[in-house]
Amino acid sequence: MSFSLQALGKDPKYNRKLHIALQGSRGVPHTYGGAEAFYLELAPRLVQRGHHVTVYNRSSLFKEKPSSYKGVRLLYLPSIETKNLGSLTHSLACTLDVIFRKFDVILCVNSGVLPQLVVPRLFGKHVCCNMDGLQWLREKWGPWAKRYLYFNAKIARRMCPRGIITDAYEMHRFYLEELNTPSACITYGANIETSEDPGIVSRYGLTPGEYYLIASRMVPENNADLIVDAFNGIQTRKVLAIAGDANYKSDFVEKLKRIAGPRVKFLGHVNDVNHVKELHCNCYAYIHGHMLGGINPALLKALGYGNMVLALNTLFNFEAVRDCGVLFDLNVEDLREKLQYIEDNPAVAQRYRERAPDRIRQDFMWEQIVDQYEEFFLRMTAGEDATKTHSSVPRALEFAKEIAIRRQEFVLPK
Repeated sequence: MSFSLQALGKDPKYNRKLHIALQGSRGVPHTYGGAEAFYLELAPRLVQRGHHVTVYNRSSLFKEKPSSYKGVRLLYLPSIETKNLGSLTHSLACTLDVIFRKFDVILCVNSGVLPQLVVPRLFGKHVCCNMDGLQWLREKWGPWAKRYLYFNAKIARRMCPRGIITDAYEMHRFYLEELNTPSACITYGANIETSEDPGIVSRYGLTPGEYYLIASRMVPENNADLIVDAFNGIQTRKVLAIAGDANYKSDFVEKLKRIAGPRVKFLGHVNDVNHVKELHCNCYAYIHGHMLGGINPALLKALGYGNMVLALNTLFNFEAVRDCGVLFDLNVEDLREKLQYIEDNPAVAQRYRERAPDRIRQDFMWEQIVDQYEEFFLRMTAGEDATKTHSSVPRALEFAKEIAIRRQEFVLPK
């Protein structure tokens, strides 16, 4: 428990167990994206601390529907499963349901449904939202959806007064300076783990140490096409394994399969968390092309698993990786050159693998992150400004000068 949380516990108004609702993801246990991975870690840990936690699941995405997961209550509500309506319709069902339940606080990880949170607020509920990146820039959305998402970001302060969460120092700065919205800066976490069953990767036609890995949703802003193009041009006998897919018919995925060479293997969505771990722990290097989120859970996961990490050179990825991985520019030639260097210098790759978990120990251990969320919830339910929550992320101030220099190259769109 952090010092700040221990200090809070001495005050009777904070010394209470909360009823917490988590919504806005597909649910748990599920492995689709960062929101699901976040709730898988956060919810059980809050239960271990004595809180009562409920996660809302999208019913149609679960063949089996257990009533609980590691002490977390699971509620299943309907949704219309299309690219544009899945989250909106499920969140609407959640919004109507929570007003009839005795929740102290409701956390949402989907800024697209932010206006709906006004309803539980009118019924006296404490609501908060993790804004989860620059959603309005994602290519999967059409022009009207992008305008709607940016509008939500602009009105976030009104929808969730003193209840906005950002997951990176640079995202915190953007919301404060560009949108006049203060936020609690609480990042994601990761576990430090090693391989326990390397034979699992053989089920995917892979050999330990003989493949590069992409593990992400197949959407344009994650730049899998750039990575494939760069990989096709290096001299190697290794393969590139792509774990991930889109949950809708995607022209981008079809394009990716057309440009992929014979050394690119498409694994599809990997639904078993142990398989995901083994794919990470046994790869030669992990390549991370995300550009629009904040500090990405998949990138932290790779560091925790001891990967040789190559990440796109953005402010967010720099904040996560620092000197524990290699950053590449948004062009094929730069990535190809760095891939070839790592390929030709296995001793260098090994040194990065050994260093990677240290980055997690510095700022991203899950217990530390849960401390901050628990403090946030306690402050909110006590009627205080939860954006004043103590955070480890401001350690980024140590690198403020370098971040300021990099910001000149990576200006966040308004």
